[in-house]
Formats: sequence, structure tokens, C-alpha cells
Amino acid sequence: MKRLLSLDILRGITVAGMILVNNGGGPHTFTQLRHCAWNGMTACDLVFPFFLFMVGISTYLSLSKSAFRPSGTLVRKILKRTLLIAAVGWGIHWFAAICGGDFLPFDHLRITGVLPRIALCYGLVSLMAITLPHKGFPWMAGGLLVVYAGLLNLGNGYAQDADNLIAVIDRALLGEAHLYHKSPVDPEGLLSTLSAVAHTLIGFCCGRILLTTADKKDKVIRLFVTGFLLLAVGFLLTDAWPLNKRIWSPTFVLVSCGTASLLLAALMVAIDLRGQRGSWQTFFHVFGVNPLFLYVASEAVAIVVDSLHAKAPVYQALEAVVVNPYLASLAYAVLFVGAMGALGYPLYKKKIYIKL
Repeated sequence: MKRLLSLDILRGITVAGMILVNNGGGPHTFTQLRHCAWNGMTACDLVFPFFLFMVGISTYLSLSKSAFRPSGTLVRKILKRTLLIAAVGWGIHWFAAICGGDFLPFDHLRITGVLPRIALCYGLVSLMAITLPHKGFPWMAGGLLVVYAGLLNLGNGYAQDADNLIAVIDRALLGEAHLYHKSPVDPEGLLSTLSAVAHTLIGFCCGRILLTTADKKDKVIRLFVTGFLLLAVGFLLTDAWPLNKRIWSPTFVLVSCGTASLLLAALMVAIDLRGQRGSWQTFFHVFGVNPLFLYVASEAVAIVVDSLHAKAPVYQALEAVVVNPYLASLAYAVLFVGAMGALGYPLYKKKIYIKL
């Protein structure tokens, strides 16, 4: 399959969005740029799920090069990449502690997080992909979501307190000191990884659509239908299982994957079918070809900026020009994303792709 520019653009939009929502300048942030405190969903809640959806697609496209044939070399490659992504995530947490003066934080270093979740989902789905028949993956994703929904119902899963089954399992297996501390329920907890794996499997199935469907228009139609069905089922079930990014609820998986599939289809129509081009595509393409590198770099730079107390003066300078505090905070975030784009642009021009 000829490389689809729309895939890189969606990946770039997602990574730029992740950096944007993580780096507001001041205390005032637009609602859509904040995570929901509990039930509900904002635009901010979609960026990480979009990335995990793209991980599923990329996993299919990558493993298809080896015809999904299991081998010792391939298994070692998968395990090595899984460990590397997780280790980089732990390294970011360690780096933040070092910049705060805590050089040996191993008794309370956070084990969970965005990159460890990506690593787990990538590793598990990759191993499944080379050992199990792919035709059963939609049913497997559905089964994981049904099992997870049952566990949530039985285990106080929608309660925002320490008695939530997700929190109970995380404390028992990882220890409270190694978890997210801004909420009683870790948003990247172990139990909710069941749902996140189902999420990645849905992305994997969409990758299969892209690779096994010959005609581009047929690819678009199948993605539109898939996205519509996922959205419809997800919204129909929200009365029983509300949308909740913090626990990665089953309906959240369906709605976010459905939205991602529809957006990818729309981008394919605009970019791959109609051939529309513009400078905005170049901007997001920069992020799309080096997604994990630029995300990790943004986290490291944000930690350094905070430790040097450089964020406040920059924000204050912006606030002096942009009177509205919400817009000033957004301006800082946009400036930060632009700085990461400037970092990635030379790599993009030289076709240097840094893969984790």
C-alpha cells in the first residue's frame, strides 16, 4: 500500500493536540482544553485515545511487512520496543523528580502513565497479531469491553473514590506511592488497560481495512461506516456506562475510536482522494513523522521550563498583550507547540525519523 499522507497528518494533529492540552500557560483554560473531572468528554479527552487508535493502525501496517509470521527475532523486537517505550516514560518521571531535587525517587516513582500504557497496548496487541487469527479481533475487542464493563459494574467502577476496583487493584499490585496522586483513580491504571487494549485492537482492525481494501474510495466508505457504527453504539450505551476517560470506560472507547475513524476518513477524502495541499498539512506532518520523539521532547522541555521558573514570565508577557486570561493561556500553549514544531522541522526536512 502506498503511504497515506492522511495517516501522518492525523497522527500529527493528535501529537500536537497532546502537547497543546498539556501546556496551558495560566490557571484559566477553556473547558474543551481540560480533561473532564469525571464523567463526560471534552476535545482534550480525545487526543490520547486518538494516538492509541493510531498505534493500533501502525501496528498492523508495521507487522504486515513480516506477514505476521512469528519468529524469535520478531518477538524480541516487539519486547524490546515495548520495554523501551515504557522505560522512556519512567525516565520522564525520574527526570521530573531530579529537576525537583529528588535524585533517587525509586520508592515513589510513578509506574503508570501515558507511555507505559502505550507500551503495554503495543506489546500485547503485537504479540496477539502474530499468534492469533485477525478475523476474530473485532469479537475479541468487543469481548474485552464486555468483561471490563462487567467488572466496572461489580467493582464500584464509576465511583471517584479509593474503593473503586481500579484503585484497589493498582494499590495492591503497584503500591499507592507509585500511582497518580491527583485523583483516587489512576487514569492509566492496570485494570483499565483491558479497555485500552480493546481500543488498540479497534485501531488494528482499521489498519487491516486500510491495507486489505484495494480502492481508496472503498477504504473511506468502510472507515466511515465503522466510525458511524462505533459512535452510534457508544452513545446508545452511555446511560448504562457513561463516557469516562479516567477509567477508559467501554463507551469512551467506542465513541473515541468512532470519532477517530470518521476523522481519518474525512482526511483521506480531502488529502488522498482530492489531493488538497496546504501549509497546515506541513505543520502537522512534522509532528506526524516523529510523534513519540516530539511528545517526549515536549515533556522534557516543559519540566525544564518549570524547574527554571521560566513559564511565569513568558505567560505574564503574553497576558500583557492578550488581556483575556483564557486566550493568554492558549497563546502560551500554541507558542509551546510551535517551539516543538521548530524542533521537529529540521528532522522533517532531512527525512530523519526517530523511532522509539
